[in-house]
Amino acid sequence: MKLLIKYFCQIKLDKVILWCYLIWYLVIIYFYFDPAPTIWINAVGVSAVIGTGLVLSVSSKKIGIRDHWQTFRLYLMPFCVSSFSALIKDQGFIVVISPKITDTIVAIFCCAIFMLVIVLIKLINNKKVR
Repeated sequence: MKLLIKYFCQIKLDKVILWCYLIWYLVIIYFYFDPAPTIWINAVGVSAVIGTGLVLSVSSKKIGIRDHWQTFRLYLMPFCVSSFSALIKDQGFIVVISPKITDTIVAIFCCAIFMLVIVLIKLINNKKVR
């Protein structure tokens, strides 16, 4: 738990945004989940092909130095994009916004709660440092 608190205490805005992307994805998956294997198998396939391309495109010349979380994200993002687009197909979405206001409000609320927790962790930590 201490590692998680430390991570969130030091988190920068760009990573908070990525976490909100994941939260949004998970909320939409919750509302529109489809157990059809083809969706998930295709998403894994897209993830393998695109993720490998992304890893190769960002790999440095220093062999052996890899950020494992970055590599994980480079494979996770194509998986999420592929499965998300398959699940929302013909559902009336406008880009990533659900046609059902409830879904969108839940996603926004979850992201807001996450950001509030981050702010609270940072405030509490700043008070401890002083």
